[in-house]
Amino acid sequence: MNIHLDELIKRAVKRAGDLNLIKELPVKVELSVPKERSHGHFSTNVAMTLASTQKMAPRKLAQIIIDHLVDEEGILDRVEIAGPGFINFFVRPGYWRSCLLEIGRQGKDYGRSDLGLGKTALVEFVSANPTGPLHVGHGRGAAVGDSLARILRKAGYQVSTEYYTNDAGNQIATLGRSVFLRYLTIVGKDVEFPENCYQGDYITDIARDMLDTFGGDYADELPEQTPDAFAKIAAKVILEGIRDDLAQFGVEFDHWFSERSLYDQGAVDILIKEFKEKGLLYQSEEAWWFNSSHFGDEKDRVVVRANGVTTYLASDLAYHKDKFERNFDLVVDIWGADHHGYVDRMKAAVAALGYQPDRLKIILIYLVNLLREGKQVSMSTRSGEFVTLKEVVDEVGKDAARFIFLSRRSDAPLDFDLEVAKKESSENLVYYVKYVHARIVSVLNLAAEREISVPKPEEADLLQLTLPEETDIIRHLSLYPDCLESAAINMEPHRIVYYLTELASLFHHYYKHHRFIDDDNPGLTGARLVLAGAVKLIVKEGLDLLGVEAPDKM
Repeated sequence: MNIHLDELIKRAVKRAGDLNLIKELPVKVELSVPKERSHGHFSTNVAMTLASTQKMAPRKLAQIIIDHLVDEEGILDRVEIAGPGFINFFVRPGYWRSCLLEIGRQGKDYGRSDLGLGKTALVEFVSANPTGPLHVGHGRGAAVGDSLARILRKAGYQVSTEYYTNDAGNQIATLGRSVFLRYLTIVGKDVEFPENCYQGDYITDIARDMLDTFGGDYADELPEQTPDAFAKIAAKVILEGIRDDLAQFGVEFDHWFSERSLYDQGAVDILIKEFKEKGLLYQSEEAWWFNSSHFGDEKDRVVVRANGVTTYLASDLAYHKDKFERNFDLVVDIWGADHHGYVDRMKAAVAALGYQPDRLKIILIYLVNLLREGKQVSMSTRSGEFVTLKEVVDEVGKDAARFIFLSRRSDAPLDFDLEVAKKESSENLVYYVKYVHARIVSVLNLAAEREISVPKPEEADLLQLTLPEETDIIRHLSLYPDCLESAAINMEPHRIVYYLTELASLFHHYYKHHRFIDDDNPGLTGARLVLAGAVKLIVKEGLDLLGVEAPDKM
């Protein structure tokens, strides 16, 4: 509906502009749902936003726009001007009937769009270093990435998901050394354990496994000479744990990409050679620099240090070259907020590779403030003082964790209250939304027990749905396609959470005050059961986009 009204308004402005009644300008239409029903079903302030550039009173401009609205589909009952220049739209009652008919006709496909039809997308997310278990911050990134992939598929994209395994570089060497030093301690050696090594108990657990595997074979090695096997095996063990934790969280990846493979297959060396040949790298103070400032970055970046060791940027350049060579139309990177300084350089890298930078979308995931008994829990991987994703899922459940992770914009900090997440009340939003589905299943089961059949939407007397609360619910259902498309375009899964929460509020209020089954009015009963079925469908489909189950009982 929002999209339809948006087009009506833009066309009206164009018609008025063609007649020189106003100066035609690019129009950004913002539509809202008025809090007061007397103000219509939808409202826009477009006349007020355009008034200053038109040098015209907002109400006069609003009237010109209304005069040139052409509602060819006959959706609108009337349009009014209110206050300083708001334009309020009243939808004809018959349209709400057509909305329920459309939901019944399309079923699970209701809301599906062709926004990404014929296009491919790669969504890379989590990509945590295999140096320790996933913490709650990783969980938020996992929820956002997995939900976004689901939303993009609903919008018509052919989506692949990928985990980039940082299995090369200093962090892996530090992991190997951390495990080796714990191994030496276990076999009775007196060794110093530096602060820059990984401190968690999981390091000691892996070291014990190493002892079971190798016995005392490495007991006489010097602490500074870490055997290669310790880093490789430790990273493999941790990565297997990460896979298991993500599977428990409902996240599966289509592809796991190894950073080490970029070196083993020569992709990094090839990239550096190509950039040198194209003049994209230059040497200064014996290091090789990427001329990223030429492509919009704030300064140039080192790719090969003076000692010949490549930086992380070198492998990232090779990795993104590989991504685009796989011919994805859209490449999405989901990173922690601490990578914000990396955005411009990766955009520059894409441009230097010869691709349009806007084909790379980068989403930053801000911190999760995990609260336990009113106190924030520290989450430092190296110190070992962190709460793992698995611990949170074990405590509050996959569904609650995912829903809460998605309940705010990803670029805003999130407070995760463990106690609220376990409550069976409206304070716990995931419970509140899931309870809608369970309640409707209960209503439909009761109807079946009483041998009341649910009519097909086209056979029901939907014009009996005249209560303001019923109109509010159907209006909200009509916004579902707009919500999905907006979530896909803006890459913001939290919009689905907001939508479902509002739908739950409307439904629970209606459920509390009105019966679905009226023995004295079978026509009204049939219409309300159709309405209930439509709500049930949208709740289930919306929760599925979040990776959350819709229960039949609670």
